[in-house]
Amino acid sequence: MELSYQEKLTLIKLGELRKAKFEELVEKTGLDQVAVMRSILGLQAKGLAKLHERSERVVALTGTGEEYSKIGLPEWRALKVLREKGKVALDDLSEVLSGDELKPIVGLLRSEGWANVRNEGGKLILEITEKGLNAGERPIDRALKLLAEKKTVPLSEIQKLVSVNELKRRKIAEEDTVTERTVEITPAGEELLKKGLELREQVSILTPELIKSGKWREVEFRRFDIKAPVRRLYPGKKQPYRAFLDRIRRRLIEMGFIEMTVESLVETQFWNFDALFQPQNHPARDWTDTYQLKYPTSGYLPGKELVERVKEAHERGLAGSRGWGYTWSPERAMLLMPRAHGTALSGRQLAKGVEIPGKYFTIQRVFRPDVLDRTHLIEFNQVDGFVVGENLNFRHLLGILKRFAVEIAGVEKVRFLPDYYPFTEPSVQMSAYHPELGWVEFGGAGVFREEMTRALGIDVPVIAWGIGIDRLAMFKLGIDDIRYLFSYDLKWLREARLVW
Repeated sequence: MELSYQEKLTLIKLGELRKAKFEELVEKTGLDQVAVMRSILGLQAKGLAKLHERSERVVALTGTGEEYSKIGLPEWRALKVLREKGKVALDDLSEVLSGDELKPIVGLLRSEGWANVRNEGGKLILEITEKGLNAGERPIDRALKLLAEKKTVPLSEIQKLVSVNELKRRKIAEEDTVTERTVEITPAGEELLKKGLELREQVSILTPELIKSGKWREVEFRRFDIKAPVRRLYPGKKQPYRAFLDRIRRRLIEMGFIEMTVESLVETQFWNFDALFQPQNHPARDWTDTYQLKYPTSGYLPGKELVERVKEAHERGLAGSRGWGYTWSPERAMLLMPRAHGTALSGRQLAKGVEIPGKYFTIQRVFRPDVLDRTHLIEFNQVDGFVVGENLNFRHLLGILKRFAVEIAGVEKVRFLPDYYPFTEPSVQMSAYHPELGWVEFGGAGVFREEMTRALGIDVPVIAWGIGIDRLAMFKLGIDDIRYLFSYDLKWLREARLVW
């Protein structure tokens, strides 16, 4: 029986131990782990050794989790302050919370029912509730205590207390697989050792010097098994979410859509609201629902003829409408803001001119003040689009939306609910079913109102939609926290895969 030098060395050391853990065998042979594993697999294939493996999914405490086990979770530290003072401004919690902890604390306290939140003079005020006063130990607290004691706990034990995804989302713990390997020598291996094994010097390659000296007869050349397992490599690749966006863009172009692009992330309120027939006194234009620029505060309006048509639509109405019945302010329309929705680009494109029939789309970053949690971001991406043509109706819109959600985004269950938007009638809200989160709203759609399209120079039906593509990406990437799309978690970045 022909054995390599490393196989011989491993078998000799295994014969001394008879049965050993893999790590112990590595130490005894002095070889690296990959070389020992190759040797063990080779010996097992020849019937000289047997490898036993037992794998178990475990949850391990992270550095962040270890710190929390000492100083307490952010919500408990915030609650301690609230119990002392009754109510407190969000900014005042910076004394007990770090910047990263301060961002999600409002959502955490509200979800636990420990505090009520209101706005006073532009400041968020937290006030303790009765539930907060009487709050006791929760499953997540017991899980953290268990991890702090043992450092590594079987996954099955943790899941009895709390979802491991919740621990991962909060960076308290990580999920991993621990494999225990044991190697034992077989009777055939013992028999071979009794006959004696010659352990000659080993070299990697045949050299001219070995040939000339005749030493090649006395050495053993290293053999290579190209099928043996090796260390996993992680080559460079696109960030998973970026790859998802590029795939969506390509699929839409393949379906015949024309991409709308714009360089700036900043819009005037004219394009973000007024051109879309959204009144200037609408609550969505308040600071609570949109961001505004401090400097510069104002931009420029487009051509006079277009502005006059938009003004007329607002004040007196177009296409049989009575409008909103107020005095339209060009100064308000000139105010600058980070784009609140991609529909602003749809308005720009319609005013610029479109092919009829035609299909257009854009993928744009948008900004809205919101409380950060597992399904909300303040800066996110939207896929907005519209189809323009004769005889289009609401049923065409529902068909396009369902095809997009099922075929492109991979959603299994979709539902539509009536909704209201100032610039569409009829309007519909789209939701998709997520196995962890349940029904998640991911966009709105409708038929553009004639008051809007006539003002922009279009006199045929236009069906349009705006989809929160970040939420759809959660389905394709198998995650239950939207913040993971922008995560620096190296393990997730390496292993995340799109399933189409």
